[in-house]
Amino acid sequence: MRLLLISDTHVPQRARALPDQVWREVGQADVVVHAGDWVAPQLLDELEARAARVLGVWGNNDGPELRQRLPEVACDVLGGVRLGVVHETGPSTGREARMRARWPDLDVLVFGHSHIPWDTEAEGLRLLNPGSPTDRRRQPHCTYMTATVLGGALADLQLHRLPRDG
Repeated sequence: MRLLLISDTHVPQRARALPDQVWREVGQADVVVHAGDWVAPQLLDELEARAARVLGVWGNNDGPELRQRLPEVACDVLGGVRLGVVHETGPSTGREARMRARWPDLDVLVFGHSHIPWDTEAEGLRLLNPGSPTDRRRQPHCTYMTATVLGGALADLQLHRLPRDG
């Protein structure tokens, strides 16, 4: 099972659309995981039309329409991996312990909000932030992640850097 992990797309405020490279990944993914801050429902509509499956949550910049359509927290078992999605996890200091205590039954937690890529593990919980494919903020590149679920485990996790616009 192939996963595409994205967050903080902020379409159409920070970008008019997802980069073409990300849309190609959408076509190859079995599940697109979006950790919030869509900003407008049009991207959700487009992803739902083009992706095999979307597992997403709303973020702090998402208004009433997105909050009606998406949960604040989403959890599912994907290929034997217990995966959760949330937008905000609070400060980076102590994040691993707080998230392990909050979600003792998860294997992977995908989150967003900071636009900063993150990959750590704490007591069997993998914490992943794919960054943003459209708004790099203070990061050197816009980013997203892909992974494969094999034999009930997350494998082949990759952080992809998108080329900077001239």
